[in-house]
Amino acid sequence: MGVDDIGLPSTRRLRLRRLTMGDVGALVELDSDPEVMRFLSGGVATPLATVRDEQMPRLLAGYDRHPALGRWAALDRETGEFLGWFALDPSADGTEAELGYRLRRSTWGRGLATEGSRALVRYAFDSVGVRRVWAETMAVNERSRRVMAKAGLHHVRTFHLQWDDPIPGTEHGEVEYELRAEEWAAGQERPAARRAR
Repeated sequence: MGVDDIGLPSTRRLRLRRLTMGDVGALVELDSDPEVMRFLSGGVATPLATVRDEQMPRLLAGYDRHPALGRWAALDRETGEFLGWFALDPSADGTEAELGYRLRRSTWGRGLATEGSRALVRYAFDSVGVRRVWAETMAVNERSRRVMAKAGLHHVRTFHLQWDDPIPGTEHGEVEYELRAEEWAAGQERPAARRAR
């Protein structure tokens, strides 16, 4: 893993950068794929006005409050192509971060979500110094749950929310995964201890 000029992690295949208003079209296109949005909105696209006038101003303002955290465009390291986004959305005080990712369907099955998530977990603990990284998804979203587990997070609870407009699978609940700083530190010490023997 490398680090770019403002400290964001990069991987062998991914480069992350801050989002800009110039990314609105790519974000709208990403959210227009029914399969990408299946476990988020039941496949309903996010309208341009919502991305441009609500989501982007909030995300851009977040960079000022917590410069090391937020949501970032994920680019193909070789071609520069927009592949989607990754996030470490901060808690109000910035001591915790919610891991998130949304990638174009054409990238699925290549391990990019896991690659980016692992890099962000390392960055969150080693560079930012958060006390906890967590993530949520629908219980039926097996692909996303596998990414969370491969990134080192573990299941801590299943819970049920009330929705005005539930989507298929809602009846099975939501799941939360987490990794705490002390667990991360202990996991980093084990390989070093084995090498010392």
